Amino acid sequence: MSEKKHNKTNEDIEKARRLEHFENLMEKHTRTERHLEQHSDIASYEQLEHAEELQQIREEQMDQLKNKILEGPSSDDEYENLNRNFEHTKGYLENNKDTMNPDTLKKTKEKQEHRKEQMDFLE
Repeated sequence: MSEKKHNKTNEDIEKARRLEHFENLMEKHTRTERHLEQHSDIASYEQLEHAEELQQIREEQMDQLKNKILEGPSSDDEYENLNRNFEHTKGYLENNKDTMNPDTLKKTKEKQEHRKEQMDFLE
């Protein structure tokens, strides 16, 4: 396979991965919005605040992904975004790992490993 064709295949795979991630974020955002609408009267202030923080993070991630899918990032932008997301998630994990669902915790740690690999690749 030629290098040009190989790069195109990698770009297609990356775009498909980003679209899938965007869809997952959008579904989580929608479910949380519905949950907030239906149960905000019985949730504690801390729970509501936490949900709003998650929603804000998801909205930012969706915007970033949308831009990457439509425009394609430069490697500098991609590195900065990965690093920012890595650091933000690292802090989030440190503060919430004891209360997180085990599956979510595992997936989040896997995403962190993937981000680290991508950052190492871009350096």
